[in-house]
Amino acid sequence: MSRRCDITGKGVLTGNNVSHANNKTRRRFLPNLQETSLLSDILGASVRLRLSTRAIRTIEHNGGIDAYLLATPNSRLSVPARSLKHRILRAQAKKAGQPA
Repeated sequence: MSRRCDITGKGVLTGNNVSHANNKTRRRFLPNLQETSLLSDILGASVRLRLSTRAIRTIEHNGGIDAYLLATPNSRLSVPARSLKHRILRAQAKKAGQPA
């Protein structure tokens, strides 16, 4: 399992540990990833994603996973997010095609 956010694509960064004597050794900055379940109203099910905490806050701010994905252009989404958006669009079209 990669250390990469499923929505934003945020991943591992590298840098230096710098000691008091100014010795530099390489280190990794890991993103704060959480395994979360988000409820999709259009799909009618919960979706499990590995998201950074910033992505969770952004999704909640935009009104949920469905609203966030539908409002975001595909060029700004990672591959798993694009596939989830495609599933949501297909489910939305299927619901719109059925008589109420």
